[in-house]
Amino acid sequence: MDAPQNPLGPDDLQRFAALQPDAVSAVTNQFFAHHGSAYEKFGARGREACREDLAFHLEFLRPVLEFGFLQPMVDYLRWLDGVLGARGIATEHIGVSLRWLGLFYAEKMEGASGERVNAMLGIVWAAFLDAKSSPASTVEYLPPWAEAEEFETALLCGRQDAALVILHECLDSGRDLVGFERRVIQPSLSRIGEKWQANQITVAQEHMASAIVQSVMTIGLLRSPPPVSIGKRVMLACVAGNHHSIGLRMVCDAFQLSGWEVQYLGANVPTPSLTQQVREWKPDLVGLSVSFPQQLRVAREVISLLAEQLGDGRPPVIIGGLAINRFENLADRVGADAHGADAQAALRYAQFAAVA
Repeated sequence: MDAPQNPLGPDDLQRFAALQPDAVSAVTNQFFAHHGSAYEKFGARGREACREDLAFHLEFLRPVLEFGFLQPMVDYLRWLDGVLGARGIATEHIGVSLRWLGLFYAEKMEGASGERVNAMLGIVWAAFLDAKSSPASTVEYLPPWAEAEEFETALLCGRQDAALVILHECLDSGRDLVGFERRVIQPSLSRIGEKWQANQITVAQEHMASAIVQSVMTIGLLRSPPPVSIGKRVMLACVAGNHHSIGLRMVCDAFQLSGWEVQYLGANVPTPSLTQQVREWKPDLVGLSVSFPQQLRVAREVISLLAEQLGDGRPPVIIGGLAINRFENLADRVGADAHGADAQAALRYAQFAAVA
């Protein structure tokens, strides 16, 4: 779903970003003056959560203004509506917050740019209302193994020992780590995310599950047979602002177990450090992880800088992550050479399209 093609220019985008803190503060105050009673049950955390939601509204709006692609923000609002609804907050509160943000920008931004921001927020809200009654798009995963349900239970109970028993049993039966990650870990974490959205588990449980998973993956890698080197290098990193690294860890494991020499830089890698490491290590392939559409501009900046600094020597760049998995054509808008929905897709591209 594309927005009307009238994107903001670089100067207007800079002004839009500069106004974000003031917009969030002003609308938070306005919101609590009119609807504060709905959030009294959350205590002081209610106001902070309101500020966070408003900031996310604007973060998701920026790629709409910059790239003209509407669907990610509509899907974000559908997700947020589910989260708030499970906590007793009416859908109409989202519409009110979007309208007040639009009015703020219409007043504070010069010329027609503020009105374009205001109009786009109205378009987003209308698209959300149209989409609200239809099934939400989902990322399809491979069918889970039978052990996935028990593994999920272990994660939610904080039982790392039980999670490790399941890992060892699967590996002992002849199954490999990459399969375990795709068919046990991935579906378990997906269901845990859905339970948090439905207010069935706490943030602490979700974080605990992620921490256990990373330990389990490390032990699984240590147990895996050492591969034969194929003499190729891949560098993997989450772009700046992306703190969701477990999916990239799975990609890292798949490459390493296929004989690649891997440098895994982890989450939230600053762009200057990332490009410098590429220049110095000279990988055959770079993989970037992008979780949210607002991180697309960072990925585009990384790719542009690599092209500027390395010219024809720039390695191919493959991009993946939740945002790309849901909206594949976003990869084309940042100059990536390919996109991969999961570790196996990234490997197929690497082996047959880029550097084989």
